Amino acid sequence: MNRKTLVLPALAAGLLAPLLVSCGGSDDTGAIVVGTTDQFVATDEAPAPLDPAFAYDTGAWNILRQTVQTLLHVPRGGGEPVPEAAESCGFSDRASESYRCTLREGLTFADGTPITAEDVKFSVERVLAIKSDNGTAALLANVDTVETNGERDIVFHLKTPDATFPYKLSTPVAGILSKSKYSADKLREGFDVDGSGPYAMKVERDGEKIAKVVFTKNPNYKGDITLRNDRVELRSFADAETMGKALQDRQIDMMTRSMSHEQIKELTEKPQEGIELTEVPGLEIRYLAFNTEDPSVKDAAVRQAVAAVVDRGEIVNDVYGPTAKPLYSLVPSSVTGHSTAFFDAYGEPSAAKAAGILRKAGIDETVELTLHYTNDHYGSGTKKEFEALRDQLNATGLFDVTLEGTEWSKFRPAQKRGDYAVYGLGWFPDFPDPDNYVAPFLDADNFLNTPYVNKAVRDTLIPQSRRSADRTAASPVFGQIQKIVAKDVPVLPLWQGKQYVAARDDLTGVEWALNTSSDLLLWELARGTA
Repeated sequence: MNRKTLVLPALAAGLLAPLLVSCGGSDDTGAIVVGTTDQFVATDEAPAPLDPAFAYDTGAWNILRQTVQTLLHVPRGGGEPVPEAAESCGFSDRASESYRCTLREGLTFADGTPITAEDVKFSVERVLAIKSDNGTAALLANVDTVETNGERDIVFHLKTPDATFPYKLSTPVAGILSKSKYSADKLREGFDVDGSGPYAMKVERDGEKIAKVVFTKNPNYKGDITLRNDRVELRSFADAETMGKALQDRQIDMMTRSMSHEQIKELTEKPQEGIELTEVPGLEIRYLAFNTEDPSVKDAAVRQAVAAVVDRGEIVNDVYGPTAKPLYSLVPSSVTGHSTAFFDAYGEPSAAKAAGILRKAGIDETVELTLHYTNDHYGSGTKKEFEALRDQLNATGLFDVTLEGTEWSKFRPAQKRGDYAVYGLGWFPDFPDPDNYVAPFLDADNFLNTPYVNKAVRDTLIPQSRRSADRTAASPVFGQIQKIVAKDVPVLPLWQGKQYVAARDDLTGVEWALNTSSDLLLWELARGTA
C-alpha cells in the first residue's frame, strides 16, 4: 500500500528538550491522545480519501481499521488471520479456490442495523465495480463470484488458487459496509465513515484537512477485539518536531507515525523523564520506480546503469542512520522470500560498470533525468535522500540529474498518470507476506499503474507462488521473480526501515499499538498498569 509510509523528517537536535508542562493532563475529556504526521486531505482529484474502495495508504487505513470491521484480522503479535466479524472462515477445497465464512450471530453496524451476508457481498463487489485508479481493487481482483447462503454464510469463489486470500480479507479494502450509507458504484466523498468496528468516529476539520479524529467505543461492537479504553483521539501534526513538542508538553500521550531520526537518537542517548521510547518491528521499504514507457528510461540499460551506481549504504548512513538499512530486494530481509538479487546482479556501486552497461546498449551521451519525490509525505529526510541520489549519479559523469519535489496531493495523481519518468515512493505491506511486496508492483492493475509488464511474472510466477499454503515453500518462486526484477529494473529497492513509538510512561499497551505493517491498534492502549 502506499501505502505504507514512515515519515522521517530531518530536525534539529534537542527538539525533545524539557518544555513547560501544561496543567490538566493530555486531554480534559480523559481520552488517550495519539499524534501522527499523517495528513488526511480531500481534494478534487481524491475527494474520497476514507472510502475503503479508494483508500490505499497507511494513514487512511489506520482510521478505517478502528471503524470498519473485516471478516478476519491479524491477531496481536502477528501470525495468520483469525475470525473477527466472522465466527469462522476457511478454505472449503484443497485447491484454495473456494473460501467460506460464517458471520457472528447478532452482528450489527454501529447504528444498530443488522449485518448480513448480503452486506459482505455488497462491500466486496462494490470495490470491484468501482475499481479505483488508486490500485485498491487489485487486492480483491482474484475474486470471481461471491455467493451467500442465508443470513450468515458467504463463499468467495476465486479465479485461481490463493493461499494469501485470508490476509486480503483482513485489510480495510474488504471492510463491511452498509448499502444505506455507501453507493454500489460511486465513492463516498469527504471524511464520513460508517461501519461495525470497535469504534465510532467523528472528525474535526481544518479546511480540507482533518485536524483530529475522535474515536469512541462502539457499544454495538461484536468481534474478536478487546478494547482497553473508551475514547482515543488521533491528532494530525504538520511535522515530527511539532508532534514531539506536544508530547513533551503533555498535549498528547503518544507519538507514532512518524518520528524523525534526530528524535529517536535524542531519546536513545538522553532519555527524557516521563517519556519512554519503544522500538517495534517494522517492514517499511523505500524504492525508486520507473515509467518504462518514458523515452528517458525506456531502455533497460539506463535503469540498469542507475542500479549499478546507487550507493544504498551511503544514503542510509548519511540520512537515516540506525533507523534504516540497505535493501537489495523488494522483499525485506525479515520476510520469507527475501533475496539479495540486486547485489548479486550489480555488486558494489560502480561507475565503470554503469558505463559499460550504457556503452553496450549504444548510449554514449549523458543521460538526462529528473528524479521526482514528494516533499510533504515522508518528511524532509526524503529531500536529503534524493539530493544524495542526485549527487551519486551526477558524480559518474554518465548522468545529468535534477530534482523536483511536489506535495503529495499533486504527486500521487501525477505519478498514477505516468507524468514522471523516475520517482520515489515508500511501502508498508498490506499484510506481512512476500506476495504483498511483489504483486502491488508487478501484477495487473497494480498500485503503481506501471506500464511495465513481465508476462512470466504476472501470468505464471505470481499465481504459482499463491498456491503454496506453506509460504516458505514459495521462496524459490519469489527468488525467480526477484532475479527478473533486478534484470529489468522497473523498480529499484533502496532501504528498509525500523519503527519507533514514544509515549508518556503512564500509557500501557504501547508495544502492541503498532504492528509490523504500521497499523495502529488503538484499542490496545490504556492508562495505568497493565
